[in-house]
Amino acid sequence: MTVAVYPGSFDPVTYGHLDIVERASRVFDRLIVAVLINRSKTPLFTVEERVALLKEATKHLANVEVDSFTGLLVEYMRRRGARAIVKGLRAVTDFEYEMQMALINKNLDPSIETFFMMTSKEYSFLSSSIVKEVARYGGRVDDLVPPCVVEALRRRFADPGGPIEF
Repeated sequence: MTVAVYPGSFDPVTYGHLDIVERASRVFDRLIVAVLINRSKTPLFTVEERVALLKEATKHLANVEVDSFTGLLVEYMRRRGARAIVKGLRAVTDFEYEMQMALINKNLDPSIETFFMMTSKEYSFLSSSIVKEVARYGGRVDDLVPPCVVEALRRRFADPGGPIEF
């Protein structure tokens, strides 16, 4: 059985992320979507919230599991019996960074392979940062993220006078 890990911060999960999850779930026997706990960043959502949102957004995919981890990805993969990393790419700038990460992971564990998947063209502009910025100012994000994330963003950015209308 081929187990792959799709790591990321997913703060929040977007339709671009889900595009990669759905496509990778058709390629690998089991896909673990792993939320990275990065102590150097201040996320909008807690790790528990991000895991819950991902679980809700991927519940229709029987071979997808959602988890979280801290530390080195290759160590997490060893613990989980995974041999493949899935990374989504939007642009050439993503590739430069992800190639460096793939090479260091290969250096740390030569048995691990990284697979790059180009995001579908309709999501090539999409990032969690853009979603948060649009939502923060009351813009519409329902075509960028699943309904559970729309609701979570509404609650997070709601003012004392009531929820923001998207």
